[in-house]
Amino acid sequence: MIDVNKPIQHVYFPDDGVISIVSVMRDGSVVEVATVGNEGMIGLPLFLKTNRTLGQAFAQVPGAAFRMSADAFRQAATMSVFNDLLHRYTQALFAQVAQTAGCNRLHLAEERFARWILMTHDRVGSDEFQLTQEFLAQMLGVRRATVSEVAAQAQKEGLIRYRRGHMSVLDRAGLETKSCECYAIIQAEYDRLIVSGESNALPRARLQLPSFSKGGLATAGAPTPHGLLPVRAKLHGNDPMKNTD
Repeated sequence: MIDVNKPIQHVYFPDDGVISIVSVMRDGSVVEVATVGNEGMIGLPLFLKTNRTLGQAFAQVPGAAFRMSADAFRQAATMSVFNDLLHRYTQALFAQVAQTAGCNRLHLAEERFARWILMTHDRVGSDEFQLTQEFLAQMLGVRRATVSEVAAQAQKEGLIRYRRGHMSVLDRAGLETKSCECYAIIQAEYDRLIVSGESNALPRARLQLPSFSKGGLATAGAPTPHGLLPVRAKLHGNDPMKNTD
């Protein structure tokens, strides 16, 4: 989808999938710095007037997304309402990255595990999703054995059911209690910047696309610009580089 220091060809607006943004080290180890679902987009460097990034983005939970070419997105981003929302989304994403950095350094594995499950649960819109222990270990920057222990304890407490890469959320309120404060902080910031007074639940905090019609991008009183029609695309899982921790 997006690779380290490679030109960004498309932007993606997830509909029901979840995308991970990870930092990649020289030895090939990775750690997640942000997740993006139907509240956001992938390809923000294009909005910031560059076409490359040092991070990597791939689908952590397969689903669907709207895709636009880089050129079409640059055109759409000049629209005042969309441009304003992109500025606010940029701040929200930066806040998530900063909070995640602190969380990865300061909080216990079981707290981070609960935060990660909650954020993924918000974005997939379902109590069940596919998730391997190896993948979650890479995302949290811990060993697989640590994830096994944490998941087993959460399952014992009745918070989740986990079997053969299939995660089921059983007690969301319990997960919120188990999580560190970072989940609520990130959620509140998206609510403040994107939802602006609506429900503070992330599934409703959606970064709205401009008004698209079958023929292209429709703006009031103006002809439809050519080539701005987003294409609905599938988000497929993509194994990140191995974490050697």
